[in-house]
Amino acid sequence: MSIQLIVGLANPGKEYANTRHNAGSWWIEELANNLNTSLHHENKYHGSHSRVLIDHQACHLFIPSTYMNESGIAVRACMDYHKLTADTVLIAHDDIDLPVGTIRLKFDGGDGGHNGLKDIIQHLNTKQFYRLRIGVGRPQHSNDVIDYVLETPSKSDRQKINDALQQAHEILPLILQGEISKAMQALHTEK
Repeated sequence: MSIQLIVGLANPGKEYANTRHNAGSWWIEELANNLNTSLHHENKYHGSHSRVLIDHQACHLFIPSTYMNESGIAVRACMDYHKLTADTVLIAHDDIDLPVGTIRLKFDGGDGGHNGLKDIIQHLNTKQFYRLRIGVGRPQHSNDVIDYVLETPSKSDRQKINDALQQAHEILPLILQGEISKAMQALHTEK
């Protein structure tokens, strides 16, 4: 089964645009930019959307306009509208369990304490979807996590994240063709 919907998780509003928690949406915005398309707000499924062709594969790009902890409402509405199943969805999100600039692809699994994923799992009633985990690093103290993900990364950290997102662009055709294990191998092999 190939990926038909790529979602970048984010909090809405300018004050959050450059925070670590919005790393998933950075990827979608960059994809749209590279494809010379723009995302249009869709009230019916609470987010910004574009239908695109990537390597002759049609797919949907989507950034929910709900707050992170309500991401599932938007993802569910978009999937229902386009009649998509969970196993054709790729959720791009920030991940504090990965070092800054590390990127991983996985299918299934828990929410890892990520409120966006938690809400998506709840609304889809399944964990059986793909995730593109974008490493943003971890704060020194675990009780600082909320502040940390809502802060802007340093210039060097942002560059590492941007480099990782570039890697994700390169393997995206494999993902869209359903060549998930090849994509994982390419992403997870140290260069």
